[in-house]
Amino acid sequence: MSATQFVVEGGHRLSGTIVPSGNKNAALPIIAAALLTEHPVTLHNVPRIRDVETLVDLVRSVGASASWDESDRHTLHIHAKEVRAAMLDPVLCARIRASILLAAPLLARCGEVALPPPGGDVIGRRRVDTHFLAFAELGTTYELSDRFYLRAKKLVGADIFLDEPSVTGTENALCAAVAASGTTYLRNAACEPHVQDLANFLCTLGARIEGIGTNLLTIHGGHPLRGGSFTIGPDHIEVGSFIGLAAVTRSALRIKGAGVQHLRAVRMGFDRLGIICTTEGDDLLVAAEQPRVIRNDLGGHVPKLEDQPWPAFPADLMSIAVVTATQCEGVILMHEKMFESRLFFVDKLVGMGARIILCDPHRALVSGPAELRASTVESPDIRAGMAMLLAALCAKGQSTINNVGQIERGYERIAERLRALGAKIEVLTDRRR
Repeated sequence: MSATQFVVEGGHRLSGTIVPSGNKNAALPIIAAALLTEHPVTLHNVPRIRDVETLVDLVRSVGASASWDESDRHTLHIHAKEVRAAMLDPVLCARIRASILLAAPLLARCGEVALPPPGGDVIGRRRVDTHFLAFAELGTTYELSDRFYLRAKKLVGADIFLDEPSVTGTENALCAAVAASGTTYLRNAACEPHVQDLANFLCTLGARIEGIGTNLLTIHGGHPLRGGSFTIGPDHIEVGSFIGLAAVTRSALRIKGAGVQHLRAVRMGFDRLGIICTTEGDDLLVAAEQPRVIRNDLGGHVPKLEDQPWPAFPADLMSIAVVTATQCEGVILMHEKMFESRLFFVDKLVGMGARIILCDPHRALVSGPAELRASTVESPDIRAGMAMLLAALCAKGQSTINNVGQIERGYERIAERLRALGAKIEVLTDRRR
């Protein structure tokens, strides 16, 4: 039975240590990429969330075996000894955007794939043009109707300039290039930590990739891939969510094994809001007593926090940053550049007492601090859902959050983990399931 509601009693301080899950956005492309080899693959630190479970079901549907380790619930074994170019289940594909990541491995193994349009969060148009641009350069033909039909007699290396640094586009192109004969230059590539994880995983299997962590990847493709074992890194978006959690509840938290090497832009963004984090080894510490004063630009000008491609502030943390800003003194312009519907959730915050002006689909002016009131709200997508949970934990009184399955798509056992820190969260489940 999955949770349908969180009933949250806000206004309580939290304390303790929390460990971030494995990076969902690394796990998904790596699970798909495991289909590139006919040898067994073992993945460690895989988050057990709905999106991952759905992709595992899709992997099984094309003939690969996939099983969770009995002694470690976060270890996944995949063996794609044989795969078939089956018509992918449209119901499963509609649940997650990551279904499109199966395109490259199935092209490589089967020479064709029929893919229903991917699903996922409704946060604005999410174009897939970049994927098809890269596939075409590598020798793929495609037809677009109610499904995406892709065929490739042979994948051949090419010099590719992506029209935008799309994360999933880069990941699909990278997997296809590893299978292609010859050398591929992938320019204007995304370089997020999860893209780096995928590249390092492919290298573990025997792929030859240069430039990992930069926007130019050189892939020497066509080499046979072996099996292997790989550990997925911590989720920097979850770490950022926990920073926001500590900030709005005025709590002292230790985020253990946070992967601090990937957190410079995240920490700079929260620093602008007056939230200072320190490090001890690979742990991130957020103190209860914080300035919580928004830092103006030079000359006293209103500052702006905006998302951009890595290594800048991540788009998936904008919702969290908006809620955090409501509890900080000053005014800041939040500029969400990538998704035109992501900021629409702020009307729910306004209903709770936040002082926010939604200027247009991409910009919101936040003035704080504001005393939030308990309310009944809906979780519209993964990140906005988590942001609303933070707002409920901050607000005085009892809030109800509906449609929390959206949150559970991206945050594993989140209610249980926050309760361990002292949060007052009651989970209501749908008894009909």
